[in-house]
Amino acid sequence: MSATEVGHGRVFAAEALGTAILIMGGPGSAVLAGDRIGALGVALAFGFSLMVAAYLVGHVSGCHVNPAVTLAMWITRKVGSTRALFSVAGQVVGGIGGAAIIYGIASGREGYSRGGFASNGWAQLSLGGYGLGAAIVAEVVFTAVLVVVVLGTTTERFPAAMGPVAVGMTLAMIHLVTIPVDGTSVNPVRSLSTAIFSDPDLDHLQQLWVFIVFPLVGAVIGVIAWLIVDEATLESTMLDTVQTRYVRDAADKVGDSVVDAVEDTID
Repeated sequence: MSATEVGHGRVFAAEALGTAILIMGGPGSAVLAGDRIGALGVALAFGFSLMVAAYLVGHVSGCHVNPAVTLAMWITRKVGSTRALFSVAGQVVGGIGGAAIIYGIASGREGYSRGGFASNGWAQLSLGGYGLGAAIVAEVVFTAVLVVVVLGTTTERFPAAMGPVAVGMTLAMIHLVTIPVDGTSVNPVRSLSTAIFSDPDLDHLQQLWVFIVFPLVGAVIGVIAWLIVDEATLESTMLDTVQTRYVRDAADKVGDSVVDAVEDTID
């Protein structure tokens, strides 16, 4: 999901288009066809939508279509600050636009009630009755997983043509696991877009903060996890400070000591 250097206007447009495709295909499948395709179908629709969007606009903007992914790319210095801002702005516009299209289609059905409109939530809004703590853990952990996979597909060793497949299937897997918990966000714009069109008598907008804050937290953790397993150095990221270098070096010493002890035991 890498991209060549292009103008910020094209980045904005590409992210808007890609995010609109994700929202129309993902939440759109839940709103318009969820009773027919079930959770498996919705999960695959999210994955296929991201895959299609990535093949379409990945060469232009990288197809982040997710502020958490953009944050990870910014932290790892894969995109600059201005480009990141244009990316997120495009994501917000595209996400709301995609949700508006789905709402326009759904409202044309006789007797339509928008209800939750495939929005995220916990407690009484959770399909499985999961609480706030479960929602927080799910969003942090699975956003981190998504970020690690995205960063992995941007390395020179990874076949570029397979990046959209890997990331799309990761998103599908995440939805298969977490739809019952909180409807699956791992993407603040996905949550914002649907919450705006949900029934105002429900609490989706009041609970929205969780699905903005914790995917961003998960993105930071995902970057840290990537630095542990990849050859990338801490010094090449925004996380480079005296304190983080000290923690990194201390962890390396502990790891080396453990390896030496194991090798001595085996010998």
